[in-house]
Amino acid sequence: MATKRSKLLSTYRKMTSIAEPLAARLLRQRLAQGKEDEDRLPERLGRPGRVRPKGPLVWIHAASVGESVSVLPLIRELGRLRPDAAVLVTTGTVTSGRLMVERLPPNAFHQFVPVDTPTAVCAFLDYWKPSLALWVESELWPNMLYETRERGIPVALVNARMSESSFRNWRRAKRAAAELLDSFDICLAQDDDVAAKLKALGAKHVEVPGNLKLVGDPLPYDAEVLAALRSATGSRPKWLLASTHEGEEQLAAFTHRDLSAQFPRLLTIIVPRHPQRGAQIAASLEGLFRVAQRSKGELPTADTELYIADTLGELGVLYRLCPLAVMGGSFVPHGGQNPLEPARLGAAVLSGPHIDNFREIFRLLVAGGGAEVLTANDQLTERVRFLLDNDIETMQRGQAAAAVAGSKEPLVRTFEFLAPYLRALDANARA
Repeated sequence: MATKRSKLLSTYRKMTSIAEPLAARLLRQRLAQGKEDEDRLPERLGRPGRVRPKGPLVWIHAASVGESVSVLPLIRELGRLRPDAAVLVTTGTVTSGRLMVERLPPNAFHQFVPVDTPTAVCAFLDYWKPSLALWVESELWPNMLYETRERGIPVALVNARMSESSFRNWRRAKRAAAELLDSFDICLAQDDDVAAKLKALGAKHVEVPGNLKLVGDPLPYDAEVLAALRSATGSRPKWLLASTHEGEEQLAAFTHRDLSAQFPRLLTIIVPRHPQRGAQIAASLEGLFRVAQRSKGELPTADTELYIADTLGELGVLYRLCPLAVMGGSFVPHGGQNPLEPARLGAAVLSGPHIDNFREIFRLLVAGGGAEVLTANDQLTERVRFLLDNDIETMQRGQAAAAVAGSKEPLVRTFEFLAPYLRALDANARA
């Protein structure tokens, strides 16, 4: 750890100390916006929501849904290797908190991460006394890192990633970046590009076990719901545009229009990234197309052209229903959406050109024959047409996607690098 603090981080610590009295007010404002869980709000100030288990405790921090889901296999493997150790998982979003409560294995439990003020962070660490801290992907909270290392707790950055924009920003504050990264005993990068960025910013011990997101679980699903949708849609040709952002629903509708002459029974399923937009999307398309809306309890009928699946937690059903999944957030400059979820379920994957957030994953899927990234939006109609018209090609791509997305190697190699820290858990146990 750096002996002399950078001016930027010293200023940050002073400002967060001064701002501490405002933390509760800010959390109340976020609560009013639906961004906090009222029953568990004290956890955000470092106050425990349950009793600490006795013995070694591994603390895993993941920012939100994607990061927390990616470490579920890691948490299960921790339970197998060290059944005596409890696993505390912290996240910062309401959705991720609910998901973790539902999906964490018996060896783990969830708490909301405290706000990054000295008092909240110290209260959190003083109560939970973790033996080992694993931070996931790209979360670098200065007070949390500082106080964790001050207590002599080993810290690893797991499945580390860093976008080009983040790298450019950190290079402007290279001394602060080096100080933060020096807090980690080891940084485990998703790929060589991330490893190079971490080293350029001052990280000392960097290894590349691979991307843990390749090891994730298939999305859960409700078998009765899937059966009802299969009964309603039968053998109709269908494709899915998943996690759409504003403007992409119209692209899906125009694609459907262009394909409907060749595929008169075609069903296009649109899953908005934010389900609350469902009514607005349906209203904009009704009159031009025959639309059904899932949040109203509607199933597609034989006449339905566009099905707006504006509900939460049903992508596991929809990816199993459709052999062809097109990733939203990629036809507008958003950065794309995670293609591994449909890939694990054997769907062929198409994406638009904006994939900055998942570039390495797409590279692996494309190399494995399971995905195709379009270079322009106007290619969508022709590529969907090709796959709808070639069932065997679509099936083979889906099988190839599933093979890439089912890799276990990143998990195995991650634990090779974490082994010394797991062996030392007993020595580091604080309760």
